[in-house]
Amino acid sequence: MSYLGVGVSPGNVPVYHGTNLKVIDRRVRLTELVLRCLICGLSVLAAVLVGTDTEVKEIFTIQKKARFTDMKALVFLVVANGISAAYSLVQAVRCVVGMVRGSVLFSKPLALAIFSGDQGLAYLNVAAVGAAAQSAVFAKMGQTQLQWMVICNMYGKFCNQVGEGIAVALLVCIIMVVLSSISAFGVFRLYGAKKTKNNSGW
Repeated sequence: MSYLGVGVSPGNVPVYHGTNLKVIDRRVRLTELVLRCLICGLSVLAAVLVGTDTEVKEIFTIQKKARFTDMKALVFLVVANGISAAYSLVQAVRCVVGMVRGSVLFSKPLALAIFSGDQGLAYLNVAAVGAAAQSAVFAKMGQTQLQWMVICNMYGKFCNQVGEGIAVALLVCIIMVVLSSISAFGVFRLYGAKKTKNNSGW
């Protein structure tokens, strides 16, 4: 996110003026760009790991094929990571365009929209990872009370690849939380600057 170079932010963090504003804004936008590219790439990786995972076992001359669509939590995980990849790609393009033009984002509605989008995607991915992880535990350990059998003893390769996908998706969640913090700070700087200007007026 880009910051407004006027006044003082909440928490008494100084906001720089003039040339320093563009330098700071460029560094922050570069950090944002790197994080968004990481999210995009890792989200695609997680979706591919889970979405392409299959394993066939023969049980009493009957072939049984395990795929991610057999578990709704895994479908949710793939969809959530697909959305995250597409959203991050769009936001990365926005960052690149802003850096090329050398512009500073002063639009509060746009800053708030980006912050809301980042927060929404972070919540979505946390929910997807949580649901997938819970399903993975049941597949690994079973649930005797509900008479759910241990699946991973039969489909070891399938479970291992799903575990890798969930681990990558968890990393995406962590990066999204960091990115959401940057977006939130950017919004607070923008709105905090206006409040400071109003209070300093005579």
